[in-house]
Amino acid sequence: MLRMNPGEELLETLGRFADAHKIRAAAVAMGIGTLRSATLGYWNGQEYEKLQVDEPTELVALGGSIAFAEGRPSVHLHAALGKRDHATVSGHVHSGTVNLLAEILVETFPEHVFGRPLDESAGLRILDLEPRTATP
Repeated sequence: MLRMNPGEELLETLGRFADAHKIRAAAVAMGIGTLRSATLGYWNGQEYEKLQVDEPTELVALGGSIAFAEGRPSVHLHAALGKRDHATVSGHVHSGTVNLLAEILVETFPEHVFGRPLDESAGLRILDLEPRTATP
């Protein structure tokens, strides 16, 4: 379990957490809290259409994975954010800055190394649960 404080960035902090704990395979099982700003993306089949959210929101759902690619942790997250009017925006997390706090559950798989190779046909890095070469 990880608790993030005001001003911390979701992807960077999770990456540092994974690096510090030598996490090479994990699921981000859930996350809740508040964000002061975020950038979310929608994959249209060729590129991400980004939405900048520059207002405080409730982090009502967070999930994803942590793999090991190019010698460092690779964090992939999706989120649902609740706005003041109770509307929800969601998508791939490109960035997210914690407002008050974020509580995130990371479920690790210590005996595994997940990869994240580029899938040329999709144009995206895809989670590989059993990479051919496991880098410690």
